[in-house]
Amino acid sequence: MKHFFTRVQPQAPLPKVLLAGLGGAIAIAVVALLTSQSSVLFIMAPFGATCVLMFSVAVSPLSQPANVIGGHIVATLVGLICNALFPDTFWALGLAVGLAISAMAVLRVTHPPAGANPLVVFAADPSFWFLLFPVASGAIILVGVAVAYHRATGTTYPVIPE
Repeated sequence: MKHFFTRVQPQAPLPKVLLAGLGGAIAIAVVALLTSQSSVLFIMAPFGATCVLMFSVAVSPLSQPANVIGGHIVATLVGLICNALFPDTFWALGLAVGLAISAMAVLRVTHPPAGANPLVVFAADPSFWFLLFPVASGAIILVGVAVAYHRATGTTYPVIPE
């Protein structure tokens, strides 16, 4: 049982931890401010988890802009289609999340926080405009903030392929 509770994540230096937290705070504050200052929705819960990846493990393939933006768009599109085709039942929710996982993998845009997007879609029952606002626009804004923040703090993001 002990191996279930053994932490394998290496200890990060405190300055790096604090910078990651600050980056996530700024990114979410920007999309929240844009939402509060306009009649357009730019924020949703899975974006908090997106910030964890973009600011804590920015070098991960799952944190890269194509994965962040593409993963959120693909998973939401799957959720919207499933929500339109199937009743709001336990099996439809499971199917939507499973299909979103597979679609992101096939398209090589896996982004774990986006796996929650079909659940958000089923809970909110939005129109297809939800794909643009908040999903695509919010993801693009978050990536833009992450790029600017990492440049300002001297961190490489996005990863430059060799």
